[in-house]
Formats: sequence, structure tokens, C-alpha cells
Amino acid sequence: MEYSEPVNADREVVQVNTAPRKPHILLAASGSVAAIKLGNLCHCFSEWAEVRAVATKDSLHFIDRAVLPKDVILYTDVDKWSTWTKIGDSVLHTELSRWADIMVIPPLSANTLGKIAGGLCDNLLTCIVRAWDYNKPLFVAPAMNTFMWNNPFTERHLMLIDELGISLIPPATKRLACGDYGNGAMAEPSLVFSTVRLFLESRSQSGSNNIYNNCHKHFTNRKS
Repeated sequence: MEYSEPVNADREVVQVNTAPRKPHILLAASGSVAAIKLGNLCHCFSEWAEVRAVATKDSLHFIDRAVLPKDVILYTDVDKWSTWTKIGDSVLHTELSRWADIMVIPPLSANTLGKIAGGLCDNLLTCIVRAWDYNKPLFVAPAMNTFMWNNPFTERHLMLIDELGISLIPPATKRLACGDYGNGAMAEPSLVFSTVRLFLESRSQSGSNNIYNNCHKHFTNRKS
């Protein structure tokens, strides 16, 4: 009679993790008072994504490192060449540009906007943008005084980054940090978060990267 091995109820079951990996979100803050909201944004995105953060020297004046999630690494300009000592070593700005699925710059200051539009790369943030693969989405949430927002240079610079495929999350009209009332305040963190998450979920459901072309926010009604 053929012998059948008894089923061992205690036998270990090997489970294969088929869950998709979390999206990689790179949050970058430039020198604006609105950088104070970086901690809030990191917490929002960390609930469903892997997050890394970048801060310019000026933005650090407004960022409280103590409120950042413990699992979020904050890179600054002093880290720019920290991974490189000899030929063949990794370079931080190119590694971060490869790692990220999406880059979001909240806030985007007038100065950093001008640098990106002109192709300048004199700090870690702008080096990442210069090394960015524009087949991947990049969102910006500007924050500046109303006079700066209405300046003709701003319009020119926004048109240039729009040509690159960078998506704009428009600023809001409210009382600004300087006390003036007008357009130029960074969009609320909840709006920044929902815009990026909706984009990712829409692209995931479509199963095609072409959704980016449909979701891309063109620069319209800037002063409305």
C-alpha cells in the first residue's frame, strides 16, 4: 500500500510578499517661511509612502527637525558630497534623483524658481532637479510675497519650468507671513498631499505612465 506522509499542521508556511512597494517621495524645501510646514508634509506622505527630505540652507531657518518623522532622513547642503571620496563612489544628488518616483518642492521660493528656470545647480536641491529624469513627475508649490509672485520674471520662469513638464500647485490668496494680504501663499499641505496622491493613484489605476500627460497642470490663470 502506498504510504502518504501525514500533513504536519505545525509545518512552517512560507508566504511570498506580493504587495507592491510603497512609492518613493522626495520632498524638498527651499528658503521660504512656508518651509515651516515641511514636518506636516513629511508626516502626511509617510503614512503611505517612503519619504526622504531635502532642505536648502535658508529653509533650515524655518524647519524644526524635532517634528520630522524619525524614519525620514533630512539631507542638507552639507551632505552634498558626503557619499563621494573617490572615483566610482555614489553622488548624493544623482542617487536621490534615481531613488525618487516623484519629487515635490513645497515651498518653491522665487529664488529657487529662478535657478531651476535658468538651469542653475548651486545646492543639493537644484542639483537634484538638474539631474532629474523628466519622464518622472515633479511638482512645485510656490510661496512668495504677492509683489514677487506678480513680477514679470515669475511668469517667465513658470513658463520655462512648464515646458520641462514640471507641474504647478498654485499658491493661495491669504494673509502672508510679512503681513500683506494677497496671492503667493503656499497651497495648504493637505492640498499638496492630495494632489500628489491622486496623481499616483490615477496612474496606478490606468496602468500607464501616459496618465502623466493627462494630469499635468499647465500654467493657466496664474493671477486669479
